Amino acid sequence: MTAPALPFATPFATPFATPVDSATDDGCYRALQARDARFDGRFFTGVTSTGIYCRPVCAVRTPRRENCRFFALAAQAEAAGFRPCLRCRPEVAPQALCWSVQDASAILVQQALRLLDAPEAWSAGNAAGAGRTAAVARLAERLGVSDRHLRRIFEAALGVSPLQYLQTRRLLTAKQLLTDTPLPVTQVALASGFASVRRFNAAFAQHYGLNPTALRHSGTQPAGVPAATLRLAYRPPFDVPALLAFFARRQFHGVEWAGDASTPVLRRTVRLQNQGAEHCGWLSARFDAARHQVLVQTSDSLYPVLPQLIRRVRALLDLDAYPAAINALLHQSFPEGDGLRVPGAFDGFELAVRAVLGQQITVAAARTLGQRLVERFGEPIATPWPELTRLFPAPARLAQATGEALGQLGIVRQRQAAIVALAQAVDAGQLQLQAGADVAATTAALCALPGIGDWTAQYIAMRVLRWPDAFPAGDVALQKALGVQAQPHPARAATEASRAWQPWRSYAVVRAWAAGSTAIPGSATAAQTLLEP
Repeated sequence: MTAPALPFATPFATPFATPVDSATDDGCYRALQARDARFDGRFFTGVTSTGIYCRPVCAVRTPRRENCRFFALAAQAEAAGFRPCLRCRPEVAPQALCWSVQDASAILVQQALRLLDAPEAWSAGNAAGAGRTAAVARLAERLGVSDRHLRRIFEAALGVSPLQYLQTRRLLTAKQLLTDTPLPVTQVALASGFASVRRFNAAFAQHYGLNPTALRHSGTQPAGVPAATLRLAYRPPFDVPALLAFFARRQFHGVEWAGDASTPVLRRTVRLQNQGAEHCGWLSARFDAARHQVLVQTSDSLYPVLPQLIRRVRALLDLDAYPAAINALLHQSFPEGDGLRVPGAFDGFELAVRAVLGQQITVAAARTLGQRLVERFGEPIATPWPELTRLFPAPARLAQATGEALGQLGIVRQRQAAIVALAQAVDAGQLQLQAGADVAATTAALCALPGIGDWTAQYIAMRVLRWPDAFPAGDVALQKALGVQAQPHPARAATEASRAWQPWRSYAVVRAWAAGSTAIPGSATAAQTLLEP
């Protein structure tokens, strides 16, 4: 089937205008008719005859063309007076991420969206009156612009204010928690960033026309789905076996376990910080390929931080990738890689330590060192599975580690210094290793630490910061895959070749590694055997 023509398929497109033009409307309607999962989360359909907005994959009868209005964001649909569909549930749709490396205003809007999407910041703007104004001011200060300028370009690009967008994110998250978990309404309100149940109930009733308890009673889980299961959608194609194979080759026994094509499950132990409190537990994520979704179950101990967990699982599995745009740019160069994703990281500090351990050695050797580190410094934890028994060491623990203790594990002196410096910076709050962090500032801070260079910083940008345009030009495996290793300046040649793949160079790297892996069995980089069978 030919893909409907949509305005969001080009890499530099900004899908923020509403209402869209008639040609775009027609493309959206064709995608709606086909229930095409490739465009899930890329637009929402407001149905004027019902006052409801839906995902393109909604199973209800397709509404008449004249009754449809199309929006790029859920916040736009809600600002226009539409309520979310209880059947297709817009809150589980992949997010509509859009990237630009050229337009300053578009980049600023992207940064604002990434910060507003972070649950850790949701409570900042939950007060009324001056508090709400202060929330925008704090966001603008972090972005280095005035709050007036931020509101102006945000509304010009999206058609809604930053506060409207934030309110929609909170309410849709609350809707998911009410539907998918047994959390009490009070905990749902607090987890979603509301200061009180009263304000939560009022906002929910105002936007959705019913109270939270009524919504919970109306929600149902599909047959075969256990209670307290979070559903997270993604856009096909998705090479799930390749992603699970990546994690399986790098898993630390006790911390994580990855299945395969016959058992498409990823499980791991979890440590999350929220408002000074630590929450430890486990998660299990199972791919449901038929419905293009991931089913996530967690320990009860993680219920208070479910919004954070959802965001991190989406990043870990790269669930918000938009293959249509990525493949439009990369397919010609890498025709076999359309379903590959950039493997993410649940915990940024953990991945940074893994990257340091993997410097200039094989994946197997790095895994051995990491396993020793977990066994020496990791904490025990009880889970339903015997293969999950330990937490990855906390930054505070490794910040106090001595060179002698690390040396006994086989970690050389340079990497000892890098691990301790990383742990100290993260523990002190000087380094934010998470999706949405400023890429330039974070990579510069990483390179300022002992034992960390550009390759490690770019690798972390790919997997932790979720930057789609990271490019470790000095990677030997990458240079071999691109055929530039024999040139006088291979890193410069690799960078020059990569310009055609902006702003999706992270995905190009993964595809190049996958395409070249069988030809470079002796490579000693951390990229070795990244995605080969």
